[in-house]
Amino acid sequence: MSSGVCRRVLQAAGSSPAASSGSWSRIMSSSSSSSSSCCRLQTAGPRCEARRGLSVSGRGLSVSGRGLSVSGRGSMNVFNREMKKRQKNWAASLQDGHQYDYLKDEVGSRVADRVYDIARTFPLALDVGGGKSHIAEHLSKDVVERLFLTDVSEKTLKQMRRSEIPTHCVLADEEFLPFKENTFDLVMSSLSLHWINDLPGALKQIHQVLKPDGVFIGAMVGGETLYELRCSLQLAETEREGGFSPHVSPYTAVTDLGNLLGQAGFSMLTVDIDDVQVHYPGITEVMTDLQGMGESNCAWNRRSLLHRDTILAAAAIYKEMYGNEDGSIPATFEILYMIGWKPHESQAKPAKRGSATASFGDLSKISQPTNTNKT
Repeated sequence: MSSGVCRRVLQAAGSSPAASSGSWSRIMSSSSSSSSSCCRLQTAGPRCEARRGLSVSGRGLSVSGRGLSVSGRGSMNVFNREMKKRQKNWAASLQDGHQYDYLKDEVGSRVADRVYDIARTFPLALDVGGGKSHIAEHLSKDVVERLFLTDVSEKTLKQMRRSEIPTHCVLADEEFLPFKENTFDLVMSSLSLHWINDLPGALKQIHQVLKPDGVFIGAMVGGETLYELRCSLQLAETEREGGFSPHVSPYTAVTDLGNLLGQAGFSMLTVDIDDVQVHYPGITEVMTDLQGMGESNCAWNRRSLLHRDTILAAAAIYKEMYGNEDGSIPATFEILYMIGWKPHESQAKPAKRGSATASFGDLSKISQPTNTNKT
């Protein structure tokens, strides 16, 4: 979009967003129909019903573009994993940090639903990058008998939520799983794989630690996540500074996820999408919550700051282009869910090519059955 169009948007919206009147409630029950000023979460797509009240406030996942540096082991080195650990430790140290867990709690419950869909008991499971254990709190001991929980942040692991499942915490990077091959019956992951430099390598490691006929169930953010924030920042920077830098990381596209799972060795793949939309008072609340989630920028080539004028312009563009009638703005999170199995001889296999006994061309020749029973 040209700077002239952007200028007209700014003129229509005003130079800065109007201050919100009154206090903005951070908690709303999913069953509430109140029209009062409060953040709320809406969902679309399969399995979209909200299961409980979700606390909403804001903080920014401003992530600059992916770098092109290469690590010593030959993979793309886009993200500073040490920085990500510090960000998670900082988020875990917040006294009110629990109010930023609404998105991870919701996605964790949906991952748990997919575990329940499999009619078996898993003696030993692994949660990769599980943080405070957002999945296990929705599971019972009848489904998972024992659980290993890993995360790169020690402070986050210390805040692990208690559940009825015996859980062992392991401080480990998701890129380097410290487990032997053929160890786990189930591997889960929720909203952590999008910060991994070598996603194909991480999926291969997950495949290795699974036992034959074991299953991997995961969730990660997809490519359309925070498109409103991305567009608003780009337009504002173009107008105020004559160019823009990417501030939201380019995530994995759903069209690529199946190929990545197949290349890692998984079979019987399932991939589906949920769009989770959260409504905020303004752009600063969006950025505040993302930081409280531990989802701030950790790219090596990240930009250190945004100018005040750029942020004000982005806030005005955001409200003008995407704002709701009540003055709130939406932030969309595209969640990709994946299920993959480690091959085993007991699993169903496709029939050999050419073994069919009927042709699709003969379907038109099949006549409707006649009712011979006359009354």
